[in-house]
Amino acid sequence: MTAAELQQATKALAAMFSCFPQSALTDVEMQMRGYLSAVRDAELADLQAAIQRFVRGEVKSGNAQFCPSSAQLCIEVRERRTMRELMARRGAQVPAKQVAG
Repeated sequence: MTAAELQQATKALAAMFSCFPQSALTDVEMQMRGYLSAVRDAELADLQAAIQRFVRGEVKSGNAQFCPSSAQLCIEVRERRTMRELMARRGAQVPAKQVAG
């Protein structure tokens, strides 16, 4: 991720953290560093899609009452990447409609 993307990723993660209860003992800065380290090689769009699915309760794994672990988030990020790549391949396989003139 670029520096600008890391900044957007930080905002997206902070928004996710605010949607789930946090322990009073949580070191938010260390938590953020850990998550950013875990997703640093991901595409921003995949991360944002994964976060949105967790916030909406659309991810079947884990407990929807609590923030996902960095590992759970990474698993969902990979799922989003796979789905994005499949959709891109499907789009490439669909022949463009020819314009009759």
